[in-house]
Amino acid sequence: MDLRQLRYFVTVARTRHFGRAAEQLHIAQSPLSQAIRQLESHLGAPLFERTTRRVDLTPAGEALLPEAVRILESVSAARDQVSRVAAGDLGSLRVGATGLATYRHVPGLVRRLSEHLPGLALTFRTELLTPDLEAALADHRIDLAVLRPPVRDESLRTHLLAREGLVLAEPVPTSGGAADDGPVDLADLADADFVVYAAPGSVVGAAADRACRAAGFVPRHTHEAGQTSTVLALVAAGLGVALLPESVLAVTVEGVRFRPLAHTGVTTDVALAWRSDDPSPALARALTVLLEEHRP
Repeated sequence: MDLRQLRYFVTVARTRHFGRAAEQLHIAQSPLSQAIRQLESHLGAPLFERTTRRVDLTPAGEALLPEAVRILESVSAARDQVSRVAAGDLGSLRVGATGLATYRHVPGLVRRLSEHLPGLALTFRTELLTPDLEAALADHRIDLAVLRPPVRDESLRTHLLAREGLVLAEPVPTSGGAADDGPVDLADLADADFVVYAAPGSVVGAAADRACRAAGFVPRHTHEAGQTSTVLALVAAGLGVALLPESVLAVTVEGVRFRPLAHTGVTTDVALAWRSDDPSPALARALTVLLEEHRP
């Protein structure tokens, strides 16, 4: 028994006529009749009662019909699913993101993917620094990363999403009077305590240090934290200030305010990164959507 025979059987059962069934199947009536006889022989029971005027299903044919329809529909669904997976319309994508990009850039990326590839299942690992994201890509723990270059692994490809300046995160003043929300001259922070990322490979930390050195001082690192949320919590507690990318403006933390910096000229980039040799159709389709929509 094969799928061709089942398809022929269902067509005859629905038309109750070998001639009309042959027309619908675009074959001659003789091979259709032969295929039905082969199916009946294989099953060991007649499927149709044939007369000169009509064709009716036997009890065996009545029992076979819903099962044959189910099998054909299942095969069709499987074929469609395999085709969509091969085309990248279905599948899964594991995405990693650096801390602040999770709030500022990831929502827009996810929105685009859900609009264009609704069959793509997304899972996320967030609040990771760029070195950790590089390692996760290299180890095949994630498929796509939203990180801050530079990327040192030459097997990875990148695409720039945005270029961001730095802003100052400082505790909200507790004293009365109007607070100054204007730009800050970084040189005025030479004696301040700084809250920084704990990882030595932090791209944001390196950019903050460059900005401070350009302003004529080496920042005093008094407290370290592994995640942006902890950095901001320490700032809110009054333990220091922090220099963070503009993405942080998408976050609201009680006790923390953000102020622009005057004339630093220091920026950090946000980019997509992926393995250049990754054969995943889902990744290829996702990149087609994201790279077309998100250009620097």
